[in-house]
Amino acid sequence: MIVLCRIVTALAVLLIVPSGALLPASAQERLVAPEKNPPGDIPDNQVFVTYNAPDGFSLKVPEGWSRTASDHSVRFSDKYDEIDASLGAATAAPTVASVRTGEIPDLEKAGHAVKVTAVKGVKLTAGLAVRISYLSNSATNPVTNKQIRLEHERFIVFRDGKTVTLDLAAPAGADNVDQWQLISNSLRWK
Repeated sequence: MIVLCRIVTALAVLLIVPSGALLPASAQERLVAPEKNPPGDIPDNQVFVTYNAPDGFSLKVPEGWSRTASDHSVRFSDKYDEIDASLGAATAAPTVASVRTGEIPDLEKAGHAVKVTAVKGVKLTAGLAVRISYLSNSATNPVTNKQIRLEHERFIVFRDGKTVTLDLAAPAGADNVDQWQLISNSLRWK
């Protein structure tokens, strides 16, 4: 009788859910399906909408991401994914050499453990640009107090004394090549 009581008690403990209610054996919890996209991946079926900046440019951004605007810049974010676009002034178009001597040292000073992996001239729909590929740490998460490693693609595009700096960031290893190409080539001057 004592053995039977212990078996019944053990079964009851196994079937108690966090609310304290007992579940019948047939209603046991099922496995949750894994996420289709790892953290940081922009889904292939993501809908993009056009953002028209008051400063004279537009670009496509993922629908539903939060937006923060200030002065001549705007940031779209979703978890650790970010799109930053800012308008600046310049007397000449940036070159790989000018970016190496100006932009990169500033980036390394202002960033979190920045490591530049490539700098090259590229052609976007908005015009010729310099692309900086780099890694950095994220800002510290206020809840977990942790950082993650981020991959960035930064594009600097020039026209008529103005530059747009477009910085795309995601957790290192995320597969956003196609989405980042769509975003960077959607940049238009107005």
